[in-house]
Order: sequence, then C-alpha cells, then structure tokens
Amino acid sequence: MNISFRLSKKEDGDELIRWLDSPEVLRNFPMHNMYEIKDAVNIWLSYIQLNASISCEVDGKLAGMSVLYLQLFEKLKHQCLFAIITSPECRGKGVGSKLLEYTLNHAKETLHLEKVHLEVYEGNPAFRLYERSGFIEYGKHTHFLKDGEEYITKIVMEKEL
Repeated sequence: MNISFRLSKKEDGDELIRWLDSPEVLRNFPMHNMYEIKDAVNIWLSYIQLNASISCEVDGKLAGMSVLYLQLFEKLKHQCLFAIITSPECRGKGVGSKLLEYTLNHAKETLHLEKVHLEVYEGNPAFRLYERSGFIEYGKHTHFLKDGEEYITKIVMEKEL
C-alpha cells in the first residue's frame, strides 16, 4: 500500500460528498441530507486556500481527507477544530492513523498551531483512534444531535501539539 499526502484540491469534494452520503457515516457527522452535506463540503473546501485541507491517496486514489478549521481572530489563531474522514474502502487499514499523524504535523510545523480539538459523537469507532493519538476528552454535550427520536452525545477532545 503506497500512501501519499498532498494539499486538497476542489475536485476532491466529489469524493467527500460520496463518502458522507451514507447512513452509517452520516450518523457520525451533524449533517442530515444532501443539501447539508454539500454545504458542509463547501465550507471544508474553503480551507484549501489557507493550506488547511489535506488529502491522502493510496496507490494514487483518493483515500481520505482532513481539515483544520483555522481561526481568523488573533487571540484564537493558536488552535483550531479538526475533522477527518477516510473512504469506505480504506477504513480499518491504518490510513486514518497516517492521515491524522500527517495532519497534526502539518498543523504544528506549517500552520504553527499549538492545539487542535475535535468533536466526535458517541459510538463513532474513530474515538479509539483519537485516544491512541493522544487526544484527551475534556467534555460531553448530551442530547447534542437528534437523529429521529434518538439523541446522540458529542464528546469534545483536544491535543497539545
């Protein structure tokens, strides 16, 4: 498996939409329908111009993406929210771990961030990846998402870089 990383391109958005548009994945993100997915992807892709979206390829095929939602206010520039997703074909194969490691290094070395934080919803298998990578849980928002009649708790985590 040949893994490479690059800054994201606008064309990567089509795959990102495809990855998000499945019930098992969408459960772990706040979007509900295609309109919301496309809106979220447009926001994600807007960070390309800030060199804050990373794409991962496996054997030349897009396999994952991450984004660092950089802050524009001076007092907040040292930290940001972070998100990551991998293609269905690459889940459970270490691609997410490598993309996470690369993204955190990029955040520290290139973007000069001191801390990243993330939001993960209870039951998301990525929670274990975040713990293994040194993220610390610092809070929970119970009843954060409402999916039909089910409420889902949001866990917030952070990592010093």
